[in-house]
Amino acid sequence: MSLLSGRNFETREYEEPIEEHSYELLKDGVLQFMNETNFKRFLMIIRSAGFVDNKLIRSQNTLNFAYILYLKLREQNVNPAEIKGYVKRWFVMSILTGRYSGSPESWFDYDIKRISKGSFVEYLSEIEAAELSEGFWTAGLIQSLNTSSSSNRSFLVYLAAQTKLNDRGFLSKDITVKNMLEHRGDIHHVFPRNYLKKLSYTQSMYNQVANYVYMQQETNIKVGDDSPKKYMKVVLDQCISKDPVYGGIVDREELTQNLIDNALPENLPDMEVSEFQEFLVFRRQKMAEKIKQYYLGL
Repeated sequence: MSLLSGRNFETREYEEPIEEHSYELLKDGVLQFMNETNFKRFLMIIRSAGFVDNKLIRSQNTLNFAYILYLKLREQNVNPAEIKGYVKRWFVMSILTGRYSGSPESWFDYDIKRISKGSFVEYLSEIEAAELSEGFWTAGLIQSLNTSSSSNRSFLVYLAAQTKLNDRGFLSKDITVKNMLEHRGDIHHVFPRNYLKKLSYTQSMYNQVANYVYMQQETNIKVGDDSPKKYMKVVLDQCISKDPVYGGIVDREELTQNLIDNALPENLPDMEVSEFQEFLVFRRQKMAEKIKQYYLGL
């Protein structure tokens, strides 16, 4: 505000030319921010990172700063192809670390100053070294996936990763997670909710995000409350008979790949309910590995 009133910080006096220049800079910045073409190009970048549905973005502050970053890098004449990668990486980093969830104004101010003064690439590398170290990928991220909240930021990034990597939904031959996020797909409990409830598992247990997969609605209805061992036996049988019952997969190798794509253990058809905790531990680890693969590929 002092700049807008014409303050010269060296002489500590107020000068009209400084006031006029500051207002011109503000005007240019507002016009760039409101430019429809800029905003549409920015949204295309965010969608290309896998965030194809509004429900995957829970932090408006994170989105706002990513747009500011996009405009800043354009102002600095950074190569447009590089801008896309930088914005996607910063956006996902900000979500994973919750960078703007606390005091966003302070972080906005700090980050803008750092990006304006030096190399953006070096600054991003500093943040990644400090906050996305190997310990984050092998411990912190896995711990953050130990939750029953479907709006958990790490889980939402996992879904964006599946979208970006073009993963098929669980037991789907052709329909992708992206298709189901954009249209109508169901979140299915790998170990079905009612199946676990009957065995006295609590809501916080059967609703763990590591027990969630995206599945076509019609397949979800058919599977119902059957145990994984029961419904996966049907899927294995259809890989022999070539007569699909659950989903469209009728090839064993394709089924194995589908399990891998959905961060599920290959021995899921053999798992008993007594192994549910072991299943959750395994899946959180595999989900974290997928998120890391996705992030490093942005």
